[in-house]
Amino acid sequence: MSLDLPAEVTRLRETVAGLHAELVRYQLVAWTAGNVSARVPGRDLMVIKPSGVSYDDLRPENMIVCDLDGVVVDGDLSPSSDTAAHAYVYRAMPEVGGVVHTHSGYATAWAARGEPIPCHLTAQADEFGGEIPVGPFALIGGDDIGKGIVATLSGHRSPAVLMRNHGVFTIGRDARAAVKAAVMCEDVARTAHLTRALGTPVPMARADIDSLYDRYQNVYGQPGARSTAR
Repeated sequence: MSLDLPAEVTRLRETVAGLHAELVRYQLVAWTAGNVSARVPGRDLMVIKPSGVSYDDLRPENMIVCDLDGVVVDGDLSPSSDTAAHAYVYRAMPEVGGVVHTHSGYATAWAARGEPIPCHLTAQADEFGGEIPVGPFALIGGDDIGKGIVATLSGHRSPAVLMRNHGVFTIGRDARAAVKAAVMCEDVARTAHLTRALGTPVPMARADIDSLYDRYQNVYGQPGARSTAR
């Protein structure tokens, strides 16, 4: 099936294909696991990777275009097995422009424990505004994972959720922001693990977390670049 697709789809196919290389670069994925998607602005469409294809073989032309019910509208391959979850997030959260899923080692270990990552670091306060929450267990294939993501992150500062016994899902205003959140989630999870191994972490005051989050979201970086730097 094919639609008369906007020119923006070509750019997003290039972006999404390129961002998968960042998952490999930051060691967030193994083999063919993990995925990045992007919403097509102004259309009820998204671009997502094909299922089970090696990262070395991902190209703009084999990215899949789906509608927001997860139905393929352009592409020769089957889309990611997490397509329904991504589609649900886009339907329920119109402010989201990108979704990422990884099984990055340290963060997924917290997900396996069903434990949120508490906020004991300024970097975590900056990016996540507090703890990184845990979402419910859900089987792969339908939109139950998407429902869990939305239920957990709606009204929450964190752009990342640890889906119990599964892995990490992150959201962002665009796909690049969602990838950044996945990178930072793994970095925070690793440091939190090491901190626990050393002893009891020193708590941070809620007011300090709030102040750090506000500064990072509204002051940090160059004014014209803040929307893409977060």
